[in-house]
Parts: sequence; C-alpha cells; structure tokens
Amino acid sequence: MKKLYITFIAVCSIVLYSCSDYLDKYPLEGPSSETYLTNETELLSALNGIYSMNTYGTADEMTLATALDAATDIGYNRNAGGLQQLGNGNADTNNDYVNGVWLNAYKVIGRCNYLLDNMHKAEANTSPDTYKAIRAEARFVRAYTYHYLIESFGGVPLVTTMLSLDESLVPRSSKEDVLNFIMDELKEAAADLPDDYKGTGRAAKSAALTIRARAALYNSKWDIAAQDAGTVIAMKTHSLHNNFEDLFKYAGQESNEIIWAHQYLTSAKKTTSTTANLLSRNGKGYSNKVPSQSLVDAYQCTDGKDIDKSLLYDPEKPFENRDPRLTYTIAVPGSVFFGYQFETHKDSLKCWNYNVNPAVRIDNQDGINAYASFTGYCWKKYVDISDKGNPNASQLNATIIRYAEVLLIYAEAKIEANQIDQSVYDALNEVRQRPTVDMPAIPTGLSQTALRAIVRKERLYELAMEGFRWYDIRRWKIAEKVMNGSFYGRIPRGLLSSAPVIDENGVPNYNSVANKAEMRIVEQRKFNNTNSRDYLWPIPERERTTNPNLEQNPGY
Repeated sequence: MKKLYITFIAVCSIVLYSCSDYLDKYPLEGPSSETYLTNETELLSALNGIYSMNTYGTADEMTLATALDAATDIGYNRNAGGLQQLGNGNADTNNDYVNGVWLNAYKVIGRCNYLLDNMHKAEANTSPDTYKAIRAEARFVRAYTYHYLIESFGGVPLVTTMLSLDESLVPRSSKEDVLNFIMDELKEAAADLPDDYKGTGRAAKSAALTIRARAALYNSKWDIAAQDAGTVIAMKTHSLHNNFEDLFKYAGQESNEIIWAHQYLTSAKKTTSTTANLLSRNGKGYSNKVPSQSLVDAYQCTDGKDIDKSLLYDPEKPFENRDPRLTYTIAVPGSVFFGYQFETHKDSLKCWNYNVNPAVRIDNQDGINAYASFTGYCWKKYVDISDKGNPNASQLNATIIRYAEVLLIYAEAKIEANQIDQSVYDALNEVRQRPTVDMPAIPTGLSQTALRAIVRKERLYELAMEGFRWYDIRRWKIAEKVMNGSFYGRIPRGLLSSAPVIDENGVPNYNSVANKAEMRIVEQRKFNNTNSRDYLWPIPERERTTNPNLEQNPGY
C-alpha cells in the first residue's frame, strides 16, 4: 500500500506504541508505554484522557449528540459537507463526517483497550475500590462507543485488546455479536461502579444501566430495557429538574437530572463552539444548525391535543397555547432570544436590542443577513446568554444521558412488550408534568397503539436536539417517510393559513394547507431504501482500502 492512512489499524494496534517505522511518521506524544500506568494518578490521567475524547463528532466542534439531529427530519445543517449529506441522502463512502466518527470512535476504543491491557501494572499502587471503578469506567466507555458504532454502521470490528500489526486486519463482527458484548460489559461494569459521580463527568452505575437500557430498546429487547431503566428509577439517585429550560444552561449543569455529560472547562483548554453554531445572527452566531418547521408544528397545544385537533390553536398566533417545551427548545419569531427581538419575517428590517438600557433599534440581521436561519427558527438548547462575550468558547457541558430519557425508555419498553400498567402512565406523566412543562396527564385505559403514539411524540418533544432522532426514526421504520421530499422552513413573509395534519408519530403533512406553496423549501431530500441503504452509514472507503476484510454495507 503506497498511502499511509490514520485508520482503525493505527488506533487499535500496538503499532502505535512499538512500530518504529510508523512512529517515525507519526511520533507518539506522551509517556512511554513501558513506564506509564504504574500508579493511581497515572490510571486516573489515562481515564480522563478517554473521557476527553468521547465526543465522536467532527462538525463545528460539536459532539455527535448535539450535532446529529441536523441530519434528520427535525434539523438542518447549512454547512456543506458530510453532515449535510447524511441529511439530504447524498452520503457516500468518502463522507468526511462518517469517516471522522469511525476514526474518533476507534481512537476511544484504542485508549480503553490500552488502559485495560496495562492497568495491572498499577494495581499494587492503587486502592482496590479505585482500581475496580477505573476498570469498570473504561469498560463502560468502550461499550458505549460500540453502541454508537453498531447503531450507525451495523456490524463493526470488535476489538477488545491491543493488536499486533499482524492481527490488525479485523473483519466486521455481526451487529448481534457486538450487541451481546455491549450488554455483558455494561452489566458487569454497572456492578463495579458507584451509584453516582455527581458533577464530575465520570460515568456511574446509573449511566451504565441507562446505556444498557438504551441499547436494549434500540434492539427490541423490551424486557431488558424496562428492567434496567426500572432499576435506575428505583435507585432514586436521579430526578427531574423542575426548570426544563435551565437544563441546557449553566444554571442546570449540576442538576440531579443529568446522569452523564461531556465536560467543558476553559481552564482545561477545552471549550465548544456549539453556542455559536446555534445562535442567531443578531446574537453574533452562525445559525448553521437550525430546527425545521415540521418540529415546530409537532408540539401539541396546552390541552394535550395536536394543533390540527385543538381549538386552542390559532394560525395567526401559532406559538401561543403550546406545549412549553416548544419555546424552551426553539427560538420562535416574536420572542426575545439572547437579549434581542427575534424576528425572521423578511420585511422586518429593524429589531430591538434589549442588551442595553434603554433598548435601541438595530438592523435586524435575523431578517436581512443572507446566512440568517434558513428555516426562520433557532435552537435554544445549549445557548446561554452568559456566553455573550465569546459564543465560540462555551463551557456548557453536553448532556449525554438524563433522567427523562430513563423514564421514556421504561415507558416505551413496557408499551412495546404490552406490559401496560400504572407505572407506564406514571413515567409518561412525570415527564409531561414537570412544573415548568405541566402538560395534561395521560388518561389511563389507553390501547397499546395509542400509548405507542404518545411515547414517540414525547421523545420528540422532550429530546429534540439531543441526538436521538436519527436512531428513533430508523428503529421505528419511518425514516423513508420523513426523510424523503422537501425540508421546510417558515413562510418568509407570513404564516401558515391553517394547521397541517399531524400523524400518529407527530409528523406534519402540509398538503391541506392552502398557502403551502409559500413555505421556504430549504432542501430537497431523498432516502434510498433499496436494501435499506440509508438506514446505515457506509463503511469509510479509506478503512476498506487499508483493511480489505471489511465488507461494505448494501447499496454503497
């Protein structure tokens, strides 16, 4: 092979540590593998290095979880490149976002394997409880990483130890085999983890059980999903945060609802540009990842009915009398966002700046800038006005797991297993009725079909912009419906004349709206369902060039 790639082989083989030819090209930074990992401090340092890398994403310094909804029916990524191509159906085997996720994931796995293979050298110099916890955390992160990989790519190479160069051409294991490994690892890791590591960014027992429940849910293992989620509920270590909006601001970073989050800290030289990517143009952001009109219309009215069925919905005041999570999640026209009047009507040439006293009128960049939000809306999650000075260097942590997901996993698993009892209603209503949301309680006595629709909608309302939608629409087998056709933004100089028809999954259909033709078509999308092609990502071509034992996914 003439070209040297940094690929799976590089990050999972001991070639990184012992092959002098390779190291001549890519010098190893850091301590020698011969002398490293000999005491507790070094074990913790290696573990922190693993945690610092588990973002996986490659776009705009955002984690995979905070960026991925931009490739679904509820979001859009303006920047040309791999993430946009995943959304519009043009991804191929050289997709840069896919390549980056694969490589970053195997870098994390490689670090986990290195720590697990070598930590025995420090056992005599480490307290037993700490040693056990570090080992469990490394196993947890490795299993969590494999979970992301199999849900994105299907079967992948399963590597659980550092490899020699001769061993490095590993074929793909089946998804089921990797899933079994994930489930076993998470079960054993949970047994060795403390109940909580509040505020540290380290994964505790509840994190391992939740990811195990998530993996089970994604693969129709309803009993395991319900059992593990139920165990987290019964632990009573976590609870819902009263203020939904604060969960995604600095005020909520220490919330008891957050089970695990990726940590950012300026003093550690680790910040994120997430805020800038989501923020309005008036707020000095880029508005390059934005929510869809379909998501705005999915949120119910405060009577608990879809907007096409509620008497509370007024097309002339479409954002009033709606589930509060709509305006906690999305900046809508007519609101105040980041201290500015947020108005995206194209005739709104001026707006108010409330960041000064008295407020002043300024040019409305959210109406006149060519790169203002293409949909007319912005995300509000992970936008905090405390970052006004430098939104490109935010310290807002990126939540990976929170307690609301646990409740929704539990409810969905019980519903799909048709084990419907009061606990299902309790879980759903706990999410719907947190004090700042206070939506009507779900009445008892509903059918499995009705409850399935409710829990799917709840996942949409509650978890939008948190990286779940890509996987949800695929496991529910609705991706070919929602990812085909026009991706809509608002009407540039008006509002919808009537509510669209909302289906059982919360997806709007605009065919009956009289002025549908005036809606902005942000992008035309396609979904290739031949051999279920677009249900998975392609195996990166550079990986297959390096490792001919890797089979490609169908259709690529």
